[in-house]
Amino acid sequence: MSVLWKVFCEENVFPGEWQRWYRNQCFAVGWAAKWGFNLQGATKGDKGWSITRNALGDMKEGDWVVVALRGNRVGRIGEITRKLVGDDHWSPLVPCSRELPDGENGRRVQVRWDLTVGPDNQDLVVQLPKGRTLNGGERQGTIRKVRSMTMDELQESMNDPSNWVRLRGRFRYEHALSDYIANFPNHLEDGLVPHPNSKIRERVFGDKSRLDVLLLDKANNAVIVECKQHAPTDEDFSQLRHYMKLFKKETKEMPRGILVHGGAQKVAQSG
Repeated sequence: MSVLWKVFCEENVFPGEWQRWYRNQCFAVGWAAKWGFNLQGATKGDKGWSITRNALGDMKEGDWVVVALRGNRVGRIGEITRKLVGDDHWSPLVPCSRELPDGENGRRVQVRWDLTVGPDNQDLVVQLPKGRTLNGGERQGTIRKVRSMTMDELQESMNDPSNWVRLRGRFRYEHALSDYIANFPNHLEDGLVPHPNSKIRERVFGDKSRLDVLLLDKANNAVIVECKQHAPTDEDFSQLRHYMKLFKKETKEMPRGILVHGGAQKVAQSG
């Protein structure tokens, strides 16, 4: 029976690492034998290497891996086809440099990525929804067995376009989008202009939340704009309605609301 493994990608340490895994049809870990980290026999290293070493030994062809990223995000799932992790194997995916004369992540496990599951754009990854995240133990370390969810549950989450987010710059992207709309509101709707009252526009609500953009339309109605990079979710609409209620409560003025979002990258299949 095949096993589902989580493999953590150090995209935060080595930018572009996930794209290297994707292009090279593999995932990779470090701990080179020349540094004293031996897969066989006596070895140096801490608990992290011990757990990873055991996992590499237990993995077999036909097992499945899911690539985990920071922030409860995952990249792809793939089927293991070959292990090139022996002490005589070292083919670094992180190139050699002055700081890393031997490179990094040179123990490779070849996989066949399942391109039918998840986003069809390699710049997107999956934000696992609440209730469908890896548990605390599975999130720890480089490699862990996944027992908290079934493959079907994982695939269902990965195939939901509302869970797709950009690999990089989520918050920078939304901030930049807000700035753009604030500076060029007419591109969103003819007649929209920045709200003239800076005290209202920059107000922090009583619950410490702050809206993204506040505009006025042709009829001088306040317009609250909330920016999201991903396809809209119920939580996004609830957040916008919450801002509208707070605005009405504190200003006695009923605003309009506009949710600006990135949209789905593909149409979900109807049931």
